[in-house]
Amino acid sequence: MGLSTPVDTTGASSARTTGRQWAAVAVLGLSTFIVVTSEMLPIGVLTPMAEGLRISPGTTGYSLTITGLVTAVTAPLVPRLLGGLDRRMVLAVAMVVLALGNVLTAAAQGFGLLVVSRIILGFGMGVVWGLASAVATRLVAPRDVALAVSFAVGGVAAASVIGVPLGTIVGNAFGWRAAFAALAATAVLLAAALLPALPRLPQPTPVHDSTSASAPEPLLRSAPVLAGLILIVFLVTAHFAAYTYVRPVLEERTALTPSAVALLLLVYGVFGLAGNFATGALAARRARATVLSLAVGITASIALLALFGTVAWLAGLAIALWGLAYGGLSVGGQIWMTQAAPDRIEHVTGLYVGVFTGAIALGAFLGGTVVEAAGVVGLLWGAAGCAVIALLVALFGPGPTPRPRAKAAARAAEA
Repeated sequence: MGLSTPVDTTGASSARTTGRQWAAVAVLGLSTFIVVTSEMLPIGVLTPMAEGLRISPGTTGYSLTITGLVTAVTAPLVPRLLGGLDRRMVLAVAMVVLALGNVLTAAAQGFGLLVVSRIILGFGMGVVWGLASAVATRLVAPRDVALAVSFAVGGVAAASVIGVPLGTIVGNAFGWRAAFAALAATAVLLAAALLPALPRLPQPTPVHDSTSASAPEPLLRSAPVLAGLILIVFLVTAHFAAYTYVRPVLEERTALTPSAVALLLLVYGVFGLAGNFATGALAARRARATVLSLAVGITASIALLALFGTVAWLAGLAIALWGLAYGGLSVGGQIWMTQAAPDRIEHVTGLYVGVFTGAIALGAFLGGTVVEAAGVVGLLWGAAGCAVIALLVALFGPGPTPRPRAKAAARAAEA
């Protein structure tokens, strides 16, 4: 049987999702968790890593930008290059590539090999993150699609809350190289687990509108897709410009101790996880209203820090709101995209992840530039202004329209 009429091997058409299917989603979520932890771990081991490589902390920090840029290029290209390859095998190979990147990072003795290792890691990350949401929708029954995407993308949020702190603990106890080696070993184990956990996943069949015989329009000509990408660029850029420097904001303006800052960041992470799972169910029904609410939350939280950052309890409230709002953005934006282009989920997901990770790199770069020129207060107001632009796009721009199947799945989830 050709790929144009693949057999539904995932059981997604069944009334309920089985335990085995949820186990497959769990392995997928763990894979995104390891992918993003691998990207972000240099934040937690920056000082000893810089000393071990004999380079400055600032230069070491560029490793995140390198990975982000490679991922931004890789993710949109992956669906175009895979053709009929089994997505299960592609994900397993990508996890092995990720493991290789972590091994080379652990073995690096200078900036040159570090760059190579982070480029390799970026390729693996682009494939796994770029495919995760699209694959998750094929693993479960229609009524559980939003929750499956939340679990798959939940690994991204959990990496900041659990992955980086855990990697930092390992690095402090056994050295930063051991932390990257542990990530490499875990990635290999997950590569082996993906093969039996996931069903065969051939190239999905494009589903065209039955009222039109023409080929689908390019994604960037779709107004809801373009609007979604624009608001993601501004929101993610605003977030990372400000959040990269949240520690100096809390230390300088709020006069918190390092232990108090750590506690607040834990609060941010817990609320972020809650926002991730709450947003999945809400966005499945009303993607535009949900993302608009997240934009309001991110804008308000940054503005609160700029206005009242010297008051400890208001700063804590702002951090909790920030975590809740930004924690849901990845899954909310993902559901916006899949509803805007339901016939090309792999392609729109790759484009979305590419733009998302590119905005991460842009936000980190702009944040450093602005904070040097205008200080932390100027940075916060600049980030808030950037978030306002995203809010206006979400408010006045065209949003996605859930298809009848998506509406039916949402009604089934309520039953």
